[in-house]
Amino acid sequence: MNADPEVMEHFPATLTRHESDALIDRIETRFDEYGFGLWALEVAETGQFIGFTGLSVPGFNAHFTPAVEVGWRLSRSSWGHGYATEAARRALTFAFDDVELAEVVSFTSHTNLRSQMVMKRIGMTNDPADNFDHPLLDEDHPLRPHVLWRMTAERWRNGTR
Repeated sequence: MNADPEVMEHFPATLTRHESDALIDRIETRFDEYGFGLWALEVAETGQFIGFTGLSVPGFNAHFTPAVEVGWRLSRSSWGHGYATEAARRALTFAFDDVELAEVVSFTSHTNLRSQMVMKRIGMTNDPADNFDHPLLDEDHPLRPHVLWRMTAERWRNGTR
């Protein structure tokens, strides 16, 4: 999945097997560190691995950090089936009901319209004044402009699910 150029289109580069394994190690460490992280996603009927979703803490400084992010990455064959939306909603339920966070953010490259549609479907809101240039990307990198979406616990509990 991480080596697929279409899946990784809105990331700076695809990942090698070694880099993907290192990512998994970091994900597992985050569970110990924060008590939450990114979960493996499987199709309920088949058990087929299709990607991941969950909560993470951004590793950079920006106007909205420190923060907790809801994120996802799915294999290309899993796109268009509603899995990202369903999984992201479940992650938000966990964030607000179990972890008791006050707010969760999500962000992506301004070109990643698929993920932005998921953010919209799960009830997150975007204020264009919140959009930012990703500090870990070079100033001339085409993916540097990012959009920021937000969801508060109050809005979530008031039925924005």
